[in-house]
Amino acid sequence: MMNEFIPFISSSINDTIASLSYFQSEATLLAGFILVILSDLFFSKKYPQLSFGLTISIILIVMVQSFGLLHIESKSLFGGMVILDHLSILFKILFCLVSLLFVLFIRYNRSLQQHEKGTGDLYAILLAVHLGMNLMAMSANLLMVYMALEMVSLGSYLMVGYISRDQKQSEASMKYALFGAVCSAIMLYGISLLYGFTGTLDLNDPSFITGLNNIPPMALGVSLIMVLIGIAFKLSVVPLHFWAPDVYEGAPTPVTAFLSTGPKIAGFALLIKFIAVINSLNIASFDINLMLASMAIVSMVLGNFAAIWQNNTKRMLAYSSIGHTGFMIMALFVSPGEGYKALIFYMFIYIIMNMAAFLIVDEIEEQTGKQNLDEYNGLGRQLSILMICFVLVLVSLTGLPPTVGFTAKFFVFSTALNAYNSSGSLIILMMIIIAAISTLVSLFYYLKVPLNAYLRESAYSGVRVSNTAKTYLSMFLAFLLLLLIVFPSLIEQFL
Repeated sequence: MMNEFIPFISSSINDTIASLSYFQSEATLLAGFILVILSDLFFSKKYPQLSFGLTISIILIVMVQSFGLLHIESKSLFGGMVILDHLSILFKILFCLVSLLFVLFIRYNRSLQQHEKGTGDLYAILLAVHLGMNLMAMSANLLMVYMALEMVSLGSYLMVGYISRDQKQSEASMKYALFGAVCSAIMLYGISLLYGFTGTLDLNDPSFITGLNNIPPMALGVSLIMVLIGIAFKLSVVPLHFWAPDVYEGAPTPVTAFLSTGPKIAGFALLIKFIAVINSLNIASFDINLMLASMAIVSMVLGNFAAIWQNNTKRMLAYSSIGHTGFMIMALFVSPGEGYKALIFYMFIYIIMNMAAFLIVDEIEEQTGKQNLDEYNGLGRQLSILMICFVLVLVSLTGLPPTVGFTAKFFVFSTALNAYNSSGSLIILMMIIIAAISTLVSLFYYLKVPLNAYLRESAYSGVRVSNTAKTYLSMFLAFLLLLLIVFPSLIEQFL
């Protein structure tokens, strides 16, 4: 009996060894995770910034390794558990950008640096989450999908509750963990149903598609919706968005900035895989495009209209993020070539815009103690450089020139319009119309910031401010938003 498995064991070992050469960035993250933990444990008192230096170095190494793989052909690794292709490598580069900005945000955030826990553990958690996001982008097996998603989720829960200084932060952490656990359980049950129907967990196995086509449409629809619930939680898309405003407001601002970018983009990487699988099925009773379009439309409408009524800046940006998620889903309805190109370009710009917005919000809070929009009166004079950067970022988030946010939105709109002209799909037309209206609506809440900062007098006495590292980083990101509208090819050449 054992002799029958010897050839399989031998081929499996050979496949694993061959796969390791394409798994360098993940191995680097794993080694870095262990190294940062050890450095923080043994050398944190003597070298307090050693963990920061190591984390930055590891992320830069991973970024270089990812760029080095951009031109390789698609590779199936570890027996088909993960697939490395051009799209997954682009996602890995995006994760490196998010992690790099997050590390700098942590380094210059006063509350995290002054907390008794220190930041070494937070850097280690980030590397673990980064590894999970990479695996999410490459997963081709339902078991790997779930493990990668849980790795990201558990790390995110720890980040939100890392410094529970008050009841609001503790409540945000608990709400995020409980809601995430429910969505995770539903997703796992859906995966178990799919495995029971098909006898395989491999998304690219022909028997997987064959098995799904042979089961009752109602059972198939319920199973797929259960799996998509877990992905929709990461996207914070309506109707699974309830956690986002409270968690974004209660979490430390650097963590909020990270949650609004990294895990959300990783969720899109998973969603793309499932759309490809579902669209290959021969079922008329389950229309994934109609369901996603409905979620996109409701997310754009609710996210942008709810943001108008928010006074807390982080809650406003949370609802704005929900609206942007709906907008990005629209790019998935275009042909994969143009649609994914537009989506990746938009995500790259979205990372810069969102990280810059939260950087500035955090700096304003640390300099003045103000967290609400109605407290920004007169800040245009007190924090002149910072507020100019903030206005540029908000103009870019709206999608107006002279910022690259206009280019990113125009790219998505034009590809969606081309898709409508070629297909005549009313779903795509409806999303284009709602996206245009939502962009107009976003002006009403984004422009509250310059309205209060420059056109209303402050009731408070002036505060003494100074330019910090976060101010200069915000200036650099705002400059990028102006530069890339002139040179978008700096990004497009990699797509």
